[in-house]
Amino acid sequence: MKVEDFDYQLPKRLIAQTPLENRSDSRLLVLNKHHGEIKHDVFHALSNYLHQGDVLVFNNTSVIPARLLGVKEGTGASIEVLLLTQKNNDCWECLVKKAKKVKVGTVISFGEGLLKATCVEVKEEGLRDFKFTYDGLFYEILDQLGEMPLPPYITEKLEHPERYQTVYNKHKGSAAAPTAGLHFTNELLESLKSMGVELVYVTLHVGLGTFRPVSVDDVESHKMHEEYYHMPQETADILNQAKAHNRRIISVGTTSLRTLETILRDHPTFVEDSGFSDIFIYPGKEIKSSDGLITNFHLPKSTLLMLVSAMSSKKIIMDAYKEAIKEEYRFFSFGDSMFITNE
Repeated sequence: MKVEDFDYQLPKRLIAQTPLENRSDSRLLVLNKHHGEIKHDVFHALSNYLHQGDVLVFNNTSVIPARLLGVKEGTGASIEVLLLTQKNNDCWECLVKKAKKVKVGTVISFGEGLLKATCVEVKEEGLRDFKFTYDGLFYEILDQLGEMPLPPYITEKLEHPERYQTVYNKHKGSAAAPTAGLHFTNELLESLKSMGVELVYVTLHVGLGTFRPVSVDDVESHKMHEEYYHMPQETADILNQAKAHNRRIISVGTTSLRTLETILRDHPTFVEDSGFSDIFIYPGKEIKSSDGLITNFHLPKSTLLMLVSAMSSKKIIMDAYKEAIKEEYRFFSFGDSMFITNE
């Protein structure tokens, strides 16, 4: 299977640059994963495609202002650092621009010394481990000095940074938003609960595994970068009950799905669990955890598009993308949504 098989041509005008005024006003492409039938709707009509007893699984990670602009002590060279994964306390794995300038012992200063990072390990592909030093509370300083890490295809300024967060975000740690969840409002969540849909939460801190481009030709040769995940016992119990009674489990976003599949890869049933997942899902890999998937429209040749294709088939998904382009759906992080369903 070639990475080129997941390529498509997208007019630049269809890349959403800003979020809609109302989160749930985005369009919704409803796709039957077995036969490929398509229906066009709006996201706030999602309840029309759900039933009492369905379980929606959300990723409640919170995006941190993970992009830091600093200077290398001794030379004054500008260095950009993106926080990826907290290793322990004040040690973080980071992606560094101009990484060749950063060696073990290099000190980068942010905010005129308010925050400092010392390189403690050099890794491949621009990755470095840093030990951070500061006075006060780390996340308060990060809020002051950091920037929201918007994807490079978004070139317009985000006026309200909270729009790159889900309304249910809880646990700090992501370098990118779990974008499928951006369409939900508190009102929509309450209406789904009132009709008997169960809402449960997992955590996966979105990092390099989710957004790094594929650099190999063969899909099977790609290696995912590890990302931290956690499933609480309450979520595991509800999911096991749903499985036992043949009720649908629907993942909200690729990160939620990857968390569930990681659990079922390592255990016979859903259990409370934490760790670092490098699971890579593509066509041919069986999806055991979920009957449906709510997701955005993803970049060409991305691991996310490959995962979405595994929920159905490459042909059905690529045909649905052609239809979305023809109908001028908005693509990527601030774009429209797709519900891949078994009905």
